[in-house]
This record gives sequence, C-alpha cells and structure tokens, in this order.
Amino acid sequence: MSLHGNLLEPDATRLPVDPAAAELDGGADPAEVAAGSPSSSVAWAELAERALAAGETVAAYAYARTGYHRGLDQLRRNGWKGFGPVPWSHEPNRGFLRSCGVLLQAAQRVGESAEVDRLRTLISDSDPAALAALGVD
Repeated sequence: MSLHGNLLEPDATRLPVDPAAAELDGGADPAEVAAGSPSSSVAWAELAERALAAGETVAAYAYARTGYHRGLDQLRRNGWKGFGPVPWSHEPNRGFLRSCGVLLQAAQRVGESAEVDRLRTLISDSDPAALAALGVD
C-alpha cells in the first residue's frame, strides 16, 4: 500500500450534495429551483434536458452552458484542477456531467463540431462510463 496514492492522476473529485437535487426529486419546478439556487448545476441540467426534449435547441444550449459553468465553479472549489476523474457514479457530480451532455447534444444540433469534440473528450476524461450513461454517441 502506497502512502502517496496514484502519482500519475489526481484523486477523483466528488462534489458535495446539492440541496436543489432533493427539491427537484420532490417535484419542484426546475425554473424555480434554478432561480432560487442559481449555483445548482443539476437545476440547470434539468432545464436543459427539458428544453432539448422539446426541440428548443438554443434554450437547451443556454441552460446547459450555465449548468456547465456552475459545475466548473463547484469542481474548482472542491480541488479539481481542470483535469482528472469526476465519477458519474457519485450522484452530486451528475448535474455537471448532465449539463455537459446536453451542451454536447445542442452543439451537435447547431453544427458546432469543435465544441462537440471538446465536450466528448471532457466527459470521457471525467468518467469513460458517463458518455454511455448520458446516452451520448
């Protein structure tokens, strides 16, 4: 057993529980949750997924971009240095990863191929299982 852990890759980042997730699970309106907890990436992810499902690509892109940035802020506050594992299996990480997944899909729909490639790499580098879990090809 090493006292130093994996010296080639940083430890996985695990975000703290987002109280907004319980509100959403309880049936709260995601727009109200996002307005009341604007730093919640899971609330923005929910808005983005709903907009994408409704064919509102530009709105989905905007919501997902907000969730992505809110998630980056949270990750950095929790020690993430811009790379390294962000496990899908850790529920509080999913708001960020879901936002990334919708942003990737919306970017595909508007033909922003460089953004699609960048997001696919980010999601895969965060957790290779996340792309499949998000249903992103």
